[in-house]
Amino acid sequence: MTNYILNDSAQPTVPTKEFESPINFHARLPEYSASQLVQLPQTAEALGVAGVWIKDESSRMGLPSFKILGASWATYKALEDLAGRPFDEWNDVDELGTQVRERTKIRRLSAATDGNHGRAVARVARWLGLESIIFVPQGTAQARIDAIADEGATVEVVNGTYDEAVARSAEEAGDECIVVSDTSWEGYKQIPGWVIDGYSAIFQEAATQFSESSEDYPDVVVVQMGVGALAASVVRYHRSVDGPGSRILGVEPDTAACVLESIKAGEPVAVPGPHLSIIAGLNCDTPSLIAWPDLKGGIDAFISVSDEEAKEGMRALAGQGVVSGETGAAGLAGLTEAVEVSELVNALGLNADSRILLISTEGATDPEAYEQITGVPVESSN
Repeated sequence: MTNYILNDSAQPTVPTKEFESPINFHARLPEYSASQLVQLPQTAEALGVAGVWIKDESSRMGLPSFKILGASWATYKALEDLAGRPFDEWNDVDELGTQVRERTKIRRLSAATDGNHGRAVARVARWLGLESIIFVPQGTAQARIDAIADEGATVEVVNGTYDEAVARSAEEAGDECIVVSDTSWEGYKQIPGWVIDGYSAIFQEAATQFSESSEDYPDVVVVQMGVGALAASVVRYHRSVDGPGSRILGVEPDTAACVLESIKAGEPVAVPGPHLSIIAGLNCDTPSLIAWPDLKGGIDAFISVSDEEAKEGMRALAGQGVVSGETGAAGLAGLTEAVEVSELVNALGLNADSRILLISTEGATDPEAYEQITGVPVESSN
């Protein structure tokens, strides 16, 4: 049985504070370019809608995930705050790193992760000439641990869930260490807020790409939810006063649907682990406190998906030339389930004229698993 809920609290616009666009900052980072916007005609035909597009985040500045957008911007803003004034003009990360080390005491970054966020934080630390220590929950795939370590990070496996890894990472905070988390808790909200702001680059790029191809912006957006940072960014962009007003569907794993359960409860609640879904990037216990008002106020409906449905999504995307891992394909899995539920179809206004935007949040972050699921070797899938 499909696990879903409609959100009676969703509003056409959500109050949001103005924030500095991160696009000019990202453009100065190594290997920056806008991620591809790929049309999926086979998916559109199968679902009976006018068009489906996907932002392919399988290659962001040399990393297989969108997470570098939030991690880099949040780290930059936090360091700038500690420096007491904006950094002098810089052209590359070497110049920025020199200023960081001269004007702050920070020498290390800390984070918790299921894989992608931690690797992004470690990459930022390497760019800036800093150390990093990354905490991962028990059961994290060895390929993801190795990828983080390859960035020069110290990786520590926590005997517990993602939330327990978050708690451990927070212990590292000090005069010489910044904790760069994409989730928030009481007393720690500013940096996760900057992470959310950093993700807005995805949608600013998409708006430009649709405009340049003379296409109308989609009226439905599907977003994966772990702690909710990316979903909050979707809400803030699409439900702001000047936003496109697209309807939004949030997707989670069946076994870690903490946002869906929180919507049912009317307040943030925890879904206890261990969380063993292959949709590793979404295996979270509790919604981020700073993201919660956006999730509750701006997402029209929530749905959870099984591992098998995520695998089907991976295979469907692979057949259309998009390399997407388990978390990346969860959005398509949720959309595929949603079109079979009349209440969700009505809530999202889905019909033959609908135009839908998906986000493939990661590539093949576990290459062995990707090949087993899709039958496509990663080397030949790009």
